[in-house]
Amino acid sequence: MTRHMKRQGRVWIRIFPDVPVTAKPIEVRMGKGKGSIDRWVAKVKPGRIMFEIDGVDEVTAKEALRLAAMKLSIKTRIITREDW
Repeated sequence: MTRHMKRQGRVWIRIFPDVPVTAKPIEVRMGKGKGSIDRWVAKVKPGRIMFEIDGVDEVTAKEALRLAAMKLSIKTRIITREDW
């Protein structure tokens, strides 16, 4: 997104990975407790705003969000704020 906006404006990411996912190595036998933290994930529920853009015109912002949405594996939509 920032490359398409040519480093103008600001982008806020409204989700944060706060859920730990544990995993054990493949060679380890069953039992012996829980594995160590492998990665962190964010649970994104339907209707959640993921990104916000400010400081650029609406056409540039929509195109930047469209390009970012193609990288995601979920269905997305772009909404605008009417009171500004």
